Amino acid sequence: QVQLEESGGTLAQAGGSLRLSCAISRSIFSLDVMGWYRQAPGKQRELVAVLASSGSTNYADSVKGRFTTPRDNAKNTVLLQMNSLKPEATSTYYCNARYRGRAYVYWGQGTQVTVSS
Repeated sequence: QVQLEESGGTLAQAGGSLRLSCAISRSIFSLDVMGWYRQAPGKQRELVAVLASSGSTNYADSVKGRFTTPRDNAKNTVLLQMNSLKPEATSTYYCNARYRGRAYVYWGQGTQVTVSS
């Protein structure tokens, strides 16, 4: 069983920065794909960033140029660095992961980010 745990969510000011972590209980070297998603109250979950095993990352247009996804391989952790935060970033942020040769997608429980204007 693979476990994902998000952390780092808190209250932040618009224009500020925040770093979220997704700690995975299995080595991230064998990941096929990993993603960051967010869900605002009353809205559908939306993709923020998707990381491929090749090392490339694709970002939603709404966060492109402001969010990045560094990795800490030693800690099996993928980060979501969020800069120039906007109030519309207020959401619960989730990470998910799928391993090579497996169809199942694992999800974390989410971490709440609130951005005040």
